Amino acid sequence: MAGNTPGTPSVLRAMNDRAALDLLLEHGPLSRTRIGKLTGLSKPTASQLLARLEAAGLVVATGTAAGRPGPNAQLYAVNASAAHVAGLDVNAHRIVAAVADVTGETVGEFELRTPGRRADSVVRQVTEALDGAVADAGLARADLHRVVIGTPGAFDPNTGRLRYASHLPGWHSPALLDELAAVLPMPVEYENDVNLVAVAEQRRGAARGHDDFVLLWNEEGLGAALVINGRLHRGFTGGAGEVGFLPVPGAPLVRQVTKANAGGFQELAGAQVLARLARELGIEDAPGSGTHQEIAAELVGRAAEAVERGEGGPYAALLDRFATGLATGLASLVAVLDPEIVVLSGELFSRGGEQLRGRVAAELAELAASRPRLLAGDVTHRPVLRGALESALATTRDEVFDTSR
Repeated sequence: MAGNTPGTPSVLRAMNDRAALDLLLEHGPLSRTRIGKLTGLSKPTASQLLARLEAAGLVVATGTAAGRPGPNAQLYAVNASAAHVAGLDVNAHRIVAAVADVTGETVGEFELRTPGRRADSVVRQVTEALDGAVADAGLARADLHRVVIGTPGAFDPNTGRLRYASHLPGWHSPALLDELAAVLPMPVEYENDVNLVAVAEQRRGAARGHDDFVLLWNEEGLGAALVINGRLHRGFTGGAGEVGFLPVPGAPLVRQVTKANAGGFQELAGAQVLARLARELGIEDAPGSGTHQEIAAELVGRAAEAVERGEGGPYAALLDRFATGLATGLASLVAVLDPEIVVLSGELFSRGGEQLRGRVAAELAELAASRPRLLAGDVTHRPVLRGALESALATTRDEVFDTSR
């Protein structure tokens, strides 16, 4: 135990090892000299460090750096095959699974369509999607160090039941987590899908470098992620951020919200409101078929394009009214949390672009006492899945990169 005392050589070596590995992850292949400069280590110490990490299978020699006087310098990189993780993005229509190596590169992906599937087949659906991604990566299920599964709602830590997501069939059995644990040999974690989008934005997107922010998600449902002091705030039952249930002015009170699976903010600014607004404003070329989300995304996209062309009329009014509804709910969040930034994410914000973001910001400036910056989300390709992989990688790297043991 004395070898693990803070300040002892073994602990200091482990700290230097981790610093070097993090630099290699951030910058890519580096020479011994460059690693020494970035870490402040002497050349002999950097050489010993690299030899130690190479012997542990954590780094590999990847080639040489040319273009400088003298012998070409050997380059080193993190050994991508040192660990693999998986992430799953689950909704009522499909499960998307992906596998990433320890560097974060996606090496396998698989999508399983699930509409109309029987409620008792969730375990089979999860394993089928996971195995599809593992096979695409050329691996076996046992090669995975960790899996993170993102779902709507949240699993109550006290009961094990999925809450706030009555639209997800088959996921509400109190025995489900035990059944999945019985068939999956690796550690499995479960996280709210919007929380995972926040993880992706914090690690790779608009919220990078920010410890206090709110992420507002608007796609199939309206939700938020709350990050305080760099950590997700989940609440007592995991329901922090379920802002679709938030009572807001301008929308009738919704009672028994968990049974209705809706609330005031969802009714005021969710995807389903766009078709109604279009009718009220006399927009005659609105899409006539598709899901609420598909119709809403098309309407918001058309409106943003029309305004960018300099057109006013009903499409500009559509954006104005939609932005007012969004800012109304955001004002309550800002009043309580006073975040540094608000990240707007999801397809509706993506399709609305700067025209929608600017309108929401202007409305929020009049409705809220503080003035957080509103930023568009940067992670637009499968952000829930990316967040699941990033979450799994963070824990796995802490385990695999720990050379003190």
